[in-house]
Amino acid sequence: MLEMIKTLCSLSGISGREDEVRKYIISKIEGFCEYKIDNLGNIIAYKKGKNPAKNKVLIDAHMDEVGFIVTGVDRSGLVKFANVGGVDTKVFLGRSVTIGKNRILGVFGIKPIHLIDKDKEDVIPSSDELYIDIGASSRKEALEAVSPGDDICFEKDFIEFGDGFICSKAIDDRAGCAIMIDLIRSELEYDCVFSFSVQEEIGTRGAAASAFTAAPDYAIVVETTTAADICGTQDEDRVCVCGEGGAVSFMDRSTVYNPDLYRRALEIAREKGIKAQTKTRVAGGNDAGAIHKSRGGVKVVTVSVPTRYLHSPGCVCKYEDIISSRELIKALAEDMAQC
Repeated sequence: MLEMIKTLCSLSGISGREDEVRKYIISKIEGFCEYKIDNLGNIIAYKKGKNPAKNKVLIDAHMDEVGFIVTGVDRSGLVKFANVGGVDTKVFLGRSVTIGKNRILGVFGIKPIHLIDKDKEDVIPSSDELYIDIGASSRKEALEAVSPGDDICFEKDFIEFGDGFICSKAIDDRAGCAIMIDLIRSELEYDCVFSFSVQEEIGTRGAAASAFTAAPDYAIVVETTTAADICGTQDEDRVCVCGEGGAVSFMDRSTVYNPDLYRRALEIAREKGIKAQTKTRVAGGNDAGAIHKSRGGVKVVTVSVPTRYLHSPGCVCKYEDIISSRELIKALAEDMAQC
């Protein structure tokens, strides 16, 4: 799946602008399943297994990434913007971006250190104080290249390094999309429904719609989550660890997970010799928050790829954790289908 992840991460797709990602995913699953695109832009795919399932199982991952959107241009030609999703100002200062369908290059600008008052040197500016420089000399020239409403994405830069690590923007959640594509292209034991959801980063909006349509009994959310296995953190504050397999959640800020499903996921991992771990901190949220409240309620579990520096242009994870997560998700889906 590595080349597929590399391609997926290189695509531009902030919340509400997932077209490039959707087009690529369709090109990879066409002929392996039946699918439809709903009014929000979710891809809902129906994969036939070797056997009919007793329970309907939905597997979900989101297509969108965090980014920005153009709000205007000032008189000197500098582009103003708003965040789309949760992006910490610290991670994008001085970084390169691409804007709009023509992927116009730009860079986040900030007042140079030489001009900052001594007492404000350690103050991180708000995004309202920043701008994007696209090399335009006037407002008129800038507006010939970009327009309000254009999407802004971190520039693509996929790196393989160290002992099986990869680094890129948008690993959240293109890793999950790659896992689902790979499962759809493989032979499954039981029928299964897959949702490539939109707009997760701004409130799990797509999954609310796709779960209502799919009407599953059980769901598996395929995600990434914070790996704080870095200097200065220890014990449960590490959340999860790169290299120890997919992280299974017992609770986050949007879902209290079914305890039987949480324990069953770890039990299946032990039975099948699949690396897995517990997400040790109640933090974040994902599409499970919308899915478990759909219709009359859905039993849901989340398996996440441990990822350092989430929501940044340099997310880092271990490829082997993506593989381990895939194997656990496949085994979980088979168990749910017949339980």
